[in-house]
Amino acid sequence: MNEQQLLERITVNPQIFGGKPIIRGRRLAVEHILEMLAAGDTIETLLEAYPWLEKEDIQACLIYAPSINS
Repeated sequence: MNEQQLLERITVNPQIFGGKPIIRGRRLAVEHILEMLAAGDTIETLLEAYPWLEKEDIQACLIYAPSINS
C-alpha cells in the first residue's frame, strides 16, 4: 500500500470530535493513536485494544503526523 492509499484511511468529519482527523470514520482520533505510541504503547497493544484497527491505520497515523499543527 502506498503513502496516498494509507492517508485515505484518515478522514475529517466536522460531526465527529470537532473535525479532528480520525481513522476510517471511526471515533478514534489520529492524535490519540500518536499519543499512545509516544507513551510507549506498541503497535500490538493498540491492535489488541481496538480489534477493528489495522496495522495500516497506524502507519497512516505516522505518515499523517507531520501535518498536525502545521
